[in-house]
Amino acid sequence: MIKINVKRSNKKVYELVIKGHANYDDMGKDIVCAAVSTMAETTVNNIIVLDESIDYEENSGYLKIRVLKDTEVNEKLLNNLVMMLEDLQKEYPKNIEIRNEV
Repeated sequence: MIKINVKRSNKKVYELVIKGHANYDDMGKDIVCAAVSTMAETTVNNIIVLDESIDYEENSGYLKIRVLKDTEVNEKLLNNLVMMLEDLQKEYPKNIEIRNEV
């Protein structure tokens, strides 16, 4: 199962951790893992290109995003990522778990 921990302050995401594997299908065929990875990596790349306001760490099955500077760009893109992950969780509740911390 992919576990996602979203930390917020004043309704803004300041840290997001994604870890684990969906185990929906065999490695290399897992559409749930591929979707989560694509959404997260696209978000990180866009924020870095547009305003360099985050720090991130990634390894196999792990991604941690930390907001360094509160900007409109990272706020919109991180909220969009969380909404997309929540939609995916609705479709694959046995493979994705999202926890929100305030």
